Amino acid sequence: MTRVSVELVPRSRSGLRAEIAEVAGALSGVDTVNVPDLTRYSLRSWVGCGFARPGFAAIPHLRAVDFNPREPLPFLPMLEEHGIREVLVVTGDAPIDMSAKVYDQDAVDLIRRLNRDAPHLRVYAGLDPYRQSFVRERDYLERKLDAGAAGFFTQPFFDLRLLDTWADLLPDGTDVWWGATSILTEASFNYWRARNHAVFPRTFTPTLDCNRTFARDLLTFARDRQQHAYFMPVKVNVLEYLGGIL
Repeated sequence: MTRVSVELVPRSRSGLRAEIAEVAGALSGVDTVNVPDLTRYSLRSWVGCGFARPGFAAIPHLRAVDFNPREPLPFLPMLEEHGIREVLVVTGDAPIDMSAKVYDQDAVDLIRRLNRDAPHLRVYAGLDPYRQSFVRERDYLERKLDAGAAGFFTQPFFDLRLLDTWADLLPDGTDVWWGATSILTEASFNYWRARNHAVFPRTFTPTLDCNRTFARDLLTFARDRQQHAYFMPVKVNVLEYLGGIL
């Protein structure tokens, strides 16, 4: 069965609670909430995910560089308290505040540790179709699978042809959440092309209609393959972006 997740950014406790209530009231097709762990906000992902329970499945993002490999993992008690059984592990960028403590480990290290210390958790990893070659990214994904990853959440796609290519590259039966996001300004469009090296079709325009059309197409793509869809609304109300689609 295809599941659908919406990513909600934890800017504040009240704001996150309001967005969760908005999704619950108007987007009946959403069954899961993802909460990223962003160093510029004080609300940690696993705390924010607690706000979504028990109405939604909740998946916190965990930055591997933040956790001391020689100390207990601080988020495990709260996951247990709220009945959270899935997590997404990323390596994590270096913090803007260089005084913040980080550790020399990557996503593979934390995935392996979670499978050892918390085997009841379903651990997902990230798939980035833009950061390196197809072969190198595929090899990195295989390392994550070998470490115990149960599947992948992708960075946003904008071109169905690239979705097809990655679907063919992944091992049969891989659990994938195919990602899409909203790009509504020329500045954001240029950022994704220049900084993230994202691939866009010639027909793409940074308009709400174009983004909604792709969201529908991606949802159909996921359903046709009995996989999942992952939507990341940016600088747009979640209902404006996904209302009538989910």
